[in-house]
Amino acid sequence: MSQSQVRIGIVGAGANTRARHIPGFRAIDGVEIVSVANRSLESARQVASDFQIPQVIERWQDLVASPEIDAVMIGTWPNMHCEVTCAALAAGKHVLCEARMARDLAEARQMLTASQAHPQLVAQIVPSPFGLDVGARVRRLLDDNFIGDLREFVVLAADDQFWDYSKPLHWRQDSQLSGKNILAMGIMHETLTRIIPDPTRVFAQGAIFEAQRPDPSINDYRNCDIPDSVQIVTQTATGAQGVYHLSGTVLYGPGKQIHLYGTRGTVKIVFGAREQVFTGHHSQSELREIDIPAAERGGWRVEAEFIGAIRGQEPVKYTTFADGVRYMEFTEAVGESLRRQVPIALPLA
Repeated sequence: MSQSQVRIGIVGAGANTRARHIPGFRAIDGVEIVSVANRSLESARQVASDFQIPQVIERWQDLVASPEIDAVMIGTWPNMHCEVTCAALAAGKHVLCEARMARDLAEARQMLTASQAHPQLVAQIVPSPFGLDVGARVRRLLDDNFIGDLREFVVLAADDQFWDYSKPLHWRQDSQLSGKNILAMGIMHETLTRIIPDPTRVFAQGAIFEAQRPDPSINDYRNCDIPDSVQIVTQTATGAQGVYHLSGTVLYGPGKQIHLYGTRGTVKIVFGAREQVFTGHHSQSELREIDIPAAERGGWRVEAEFIGAIRGQEPVKYTTFADGVRYMEFTEAVGESLRRQVPIALPLA
């Protein structure tokens, strides 16, 4: 089935679906996007018009049940990921689900169980885009013992995305839609765990600086229940100590970075307009950006990997449902630590 036709239906054509997934699928031979269902019939018709999708379906339940599709791309907010995923798998459809995987660990585990009940179907989570470009090079540095034994690591994701409290409540600030996901925590943690082991303990503190934000849907203010800022202290089984600084309310913050500090050297990854890797060895006088040839860089190939897996050409690497459950377990532990103000051991029971 290496060049089999693959017909895709889209449930939820969000920004990432329009910017990445639809163009990605359309660039692959033998792949056709045949239907779309969105939050409203009007918005679905607009997406269909914008991208020449032949069929608009009002109810997502009818789309996933349709015999005219082979796979479902889920581009909704996390509040619908579990329900749509389980329904699509039960209907015999392959699934590519937008990140974050789910609202909480229970939903993520339910999705994993559903996928395991249908091993003949491909089940994939859209990965964190960070590190896809330079991650293999960083991994090679660690495998070559460039930094020696890992002692400390720092994860930064601090910017001004939510600094202006006069702007409407974002879906990422609404736990009904986003669940226990906080800021860029999940996306950065997923990126980190591709290159170092999972933590064995977390201890978190957080703050909501703006208690209310406007919600145009009710023409009033809503109480905020997801932190504007979180700091997390972690450690790995080898004793490496980690710190996460996550915020959406800092001006001129560091943006997104990962630092790895070892007994022999340091690696810093900066996720800006392009991904940069800076290294410093104990024999050097300063950090230096390393040149990574284009041939050694990775990149975004999510749609190609999904179709390749359906056609039996390659396995899913980024990101499996099992790996999604791993980062949702971290998310759950951080939420529990915030609630109880105590360290939480991982893995969770």
